[in-house]
Amino acid sequence: MSGHSKWSSIKHKKGAADAKRGKLFSKLSRAIIVAAKDGGGDPSNNLSLQNAIEKAKSYSMPKDNIERAIAKGAGDGDTSSYEEIVYEGYGPDGVAVIVEALTDNKNRTAADVRHMFAKHGGNLGATGAVAWQFERRGVIVVSAEGVDEDELFLAAAEGGAEDLERDGEVFQISSAPENLAAVRAAITDAGFSFESAELSMVPKMTVAVEEESAARRVMRLIDALEDNDDVQEVYANFDIPDELLDLVAG
Repeated sequence: MSGHSKWSSIKHKKGAADAKRGKLFSKLSRAIIVAAKDGGGDPSNNLSLQNAIEKAKSYSMPKDNIERAIAKGAGDGDTSSYEEIVYEGYGPDGVAVIVEALTDNKNRTAADVRHMFAKHGGNLGATGAVAWQFERRGVIVVSAEGVDEDELFLAAAEGGAEDLERDGEVFQISSAPENLAAVRAAITDAGFSFESAELSMVPKMTVAVEEESAARRVMRLIDALEDNDDVQEVYANFDIPDELLDLVAG
């Protein structure tokens, strides 16, 4: 699993900086709007909305922005019709990639995603091409600095976490998707802070990418996909050593 929680931390820090340009906030707002539209505007009765809000908060999205997005999704003011679409394919060096998008024009988004795969040495596949290599999990990343692993594990387990793994400078806590909110609350109540807490597609197997040139090819595809306005999340099963990932990421 080396590289995966590290990548999550890099993504989070990079995303927090990118938010100044508004693109990240727009994506987070879109997720909140769709969740509120689908399940109502009360987070206590809408787990998807609760998770979308907590993710937005982790990226320091202002409270007013969050409330406007909830109101827009739960009310009658939003005329956009977003559709959730998942794309699957292989990137350079056989790395499996899953792309989750929210779009109001699936033809445009499909063309964009296909172009990015082709441009960066990958191939877009059919539904189910790589999904079997991943499983949906709740994932919380906590900085390891000054943290007692046993205390963190006990707090996470109290909330229903199933695993805690140290990966370099961070701990990665995983749980069943439906337990993410409870685990997040349990570690927060115990006095721990987290870098990110969200639903994720976690790879069951990984592809070792150890050469700098190969790692750069993989990350160029990942960065291009993440930069697309319609793309919400990108998951991949690469195993890039932490020091190399620091060198080539973003």
